Amino acid sequence: MKLQVQGHNSKRAPGQRRRLTRLGIAALTALSASALLVAAAQASTISIGSVLPSKFTSTEFGQVQTQFNTALPEKGANLVSPVDGAIVRWRVQGAVGGPFYLRILHPNGTGAYKASGTSGAAVPANSLLQTFTTNLKVKAGDLIGIDPTSGTDKIGIATEVAGANYATIFPPPFDGAIVPPSATESGKEIELSAEVQPTPEIAKISPSSGPVGGGTKVTITGTDFNSASAVKFGDTPATTYQIDSEDQITATAPRSTKVANVDITVTTVAGTSTATRFDVFSYKGCAVPKLKGKTLRVAKNRLRGANCELGSVSRVRRSAAKRGKVVAQNPKAGKVLAPGAKVNLKLGK
Repeated sequence: MKLQVQGHNSKRAPGQRRRLTRLGIAALTALSASALLVAAAQASTISIGSVLPSKFTSTEFGQVQTQFNTALPEKGANLVSPVDGAIVRWRVQGAVGGPFYLRILHPNGTGAYKASGTSGAAVPANSLLQTFTTNLKVKAGDLIGIDPTSGTDKIGIATEVAGANYATIFPPPFDGAIVPPSATESGKEIELSAEVQPTPEIAKISPSSGPVGGGTKVTITGTDFNSASAVKFGDTPATTYQIDSEDQITATAPRSTKVANVDITVTTVAGTSTATRFDVFSYKGCAVPKLKGKTLRVAKNRLRGANCELGSVSRVRRSAAKRGKVVAQNPKAGKVLAPGAKVNLKLGK
């Protein structure tokens, strides 16, 4: 079959051919850039569970029970999650039937496991490698297991894997229950893995302070920021924020009603960053002190300590007891203003 490209002319002038070539390269460059942007938008994940050996046998569960790997000998395999975060995808091979449910199990240190969470239902299209999306919170040290709907459901099991083991819990536990394994199998590995997106972490902010009026552009540096859904200064959402990369966010500080230190936090599907000394943002401002009854000297010192400045000073006739002392001030005590705001005083004379 002969294909014809509409408008093609092999006798184009050399200048036209060069122009078309440049356009083609530009188009390819644009496509490559778009592909890089899509790749950059996906947060890095950590694989846990089976390395999914290519040789396996689809095997019936036998009864409705939880199955989970308890030892994985392959180099680089993570039996447990090394971090806190969220499982965003999970995979199976050799699965037939269903629906199936991904289960989170946390070892209690005495040989039993706490059922910590369960995904939504997933039905494989066939027995080949299947990937399902989820958003299931996980803690460092947690394992993953799989629950069937029927005893005739199947899961891929790799046999003769030296050093591998898996266990079963019958019946599948309720979330929150702590149960020991019902049985174990040696030299075998169930074909189940998952991807964990770690909780975001903040390593540095710059600048680390700004006025109470807000508007400061703050560069937040850390890890696992992609897909951030919220940035907060204390309990207040950032006025705006932009995800520059997986390791950097630029956020605009909101207004504050008080002079204070607050923790900046970043939230993704994997959770919210833990407050540390590296994320503290200081709101600077003039917290107008109460000056009534103070001498001018004391008032000046208090204004300086409150990050305010002395404004105009006028004198009004008052009783002898109030001479040389503040009888009125503007703004009033308790106001929170921009750093260096001026406070006007009236002294008795």
